[in-house]
Amino acid sequence: MDRDSKIYVAGHRGLVGSAIWKNLEARGFRNLVGRTHSELDLLDPVATRQFMEEVRPDGVILAAAKVGGIWANQQYRADFIYENLQIQQNVIGESWRCGVKRLLFLGSSCIYPRDAEQPIREEALLTGALEYTNEPYALAKIAGLRLCESLNLQYGTNYIAVMPTNLYGPNDNFDLVNSHVLPAMIRKIHLAKLLGSGDFDGVRRDLARRPVAGVAEPDDLVALGIAPNEVKLWGSGSPLREFLWSEDMADAAVHLFLHADFANLCREGESEVRNCHINIGTGKEIRIKELAQLIAQVEGYEGVISWDTTKPDGTPRKLCDVSRLHALGWQHRVELEEGVERLYQWYLEH
Repeated sequence: MDRDSKIYVAGHRGLVGSAIWKNLEARGFRNLVGRTHSELDLLDPVATRQFMEEVRPDGVILAAAKVGGIWANQQYRADFIYENLQIQQNVIGESWRCGVKRLLFLGSSCIYPRDAEQPIREEALLTGALEYTNEPYALAKIAGLRLCESLNLQYGTNYIAVMPTNLYGPNDNFDLVNSHVLPAMIRKIHLAKLLGSGDFDGVRRDLARRPVAGVAEPDDLVALGIAPNEVKLWGSGSPLREFLWSEDMADAAVHLFLHADFANLCREGESEVRNCHINIGTGKEIRIKELAQLIAQVEGYEGVISWDTTKPDGTPRKLCDVSRLHALGWQHRVELEEGVERLYQWYLEH
């Protein structure tokens, strides 16, 4: 890929896609193509085919996906598997049909078995049962990974699959029901702090900027575990999680898109080629309770944090082995403490 190459970034408005777009621009790429959902529905195979035939990109980065936290994954199990399979089938399939030689597919570290040996190496894929709460999403991502591998093996394409850990950063989703754990904590603790100080106008402004279904007034937040100087979070707080700043993820993704080759990811001498994907993460983890305390410290929150153990924890531990990524010449830069401060400031300003 040179700086004049036409690169289509699917999902260019999302958490990861927007950061990838910005990273490509910073590297001097100007021939970038993006479409909003209203302009192009990637669930529509006819529309996707017409778009790919018209644009004929040199490279594709597939960052579009249906994503969400534990609640959303449990509530919309059919949507998570169907929509992600459909998006992947349409974008990856049409990329191959239109002669795209280089593609980057973004998956998720939830593809690995619930009880995989830690830290999780790429070879752990399909060696055990998946975590039930996000199994449909994980299965879809595994299918996308295998589709990339299979096209590479049969047709000589260079479709690289990367599996990032938990991501957070600018343009994150702060919905109090559907979002991932870190942005949800940031907002819940912020609202509890506002309630505790009696800043009800501040709460109303927050709800006006980011509306929540069924929540119109500060008192309605109690149903979501948010009260004056008291917040109740899901689960026991005991699971360990790894978090990666989205702009670091974008830098890793673009680095691999430009420099990684499928042929070099295959192991010599093996008759069966599989698991040539790449984990992206920090190789560091934190307990969820400690994360909540870190966020409270950053926000200056001195109230109560309690835990609703009737809600699921998800996978007990999910730490990625990133030795393959490091060997390919990339390491993260933003540590969690800095990232939480930066995201909270972004949340206040946007």
